[in-house]
Amino acid sequence: MIELAAIRRYIATDESAAMDVWSRASRIAHPFICGEGEGERARKMREVYLVHAENWVAAGAAPNGPVVALLGLLDAEIGGLFVAPEAQGKGVGRQLVAHAAALRGPLTLDVYEKNVEARHFYARMDFVEESRRVDDEYDEVILKLARPAPKDQA
Repeated sequence: MIELAAIRRYIATDESAAMDVWSRASRIAHPFICGEGEGERARKMREVYLVHAENWVAAGAAPNGPVVALLGLLDAEIGGLFVAPEAQGKGVGRQLVAHAAALRGPLTLDVYEKNVEARHFYARMDFVEESRRVDDEYDEVILKLARPAPKDQA
């Protein structure tokens, strides 16, 4: 696990670092989406999701540690979880999901079927498939996953 200084609410001064994490992580997670991590998708991320979601960042433990991950919540739905490539596999995503569960209890999220790494991660975090649909914009299958509240919250 990466030692984190904090999981804290996103603030406007995090925008550049959060956008960098989102862009790099998205390109790896969604190579099947043309223009992922840039252009119109970046505009939507900056102008819609970073403004309207309840966003949290994870920062490294070094003094003024850099933002290494971003989690967006829409009520009890994880609207996005993005971990910098160099921080992936080190427990950061797990810590952010645990934080979201502590705030909201049961959680849901959407994930592209082709995003196999994320699907394996979410399965390890006790998410199960509830449904699937085709994303009209990209003609890709999206899975709706759900996870019950942690046992200590049930």
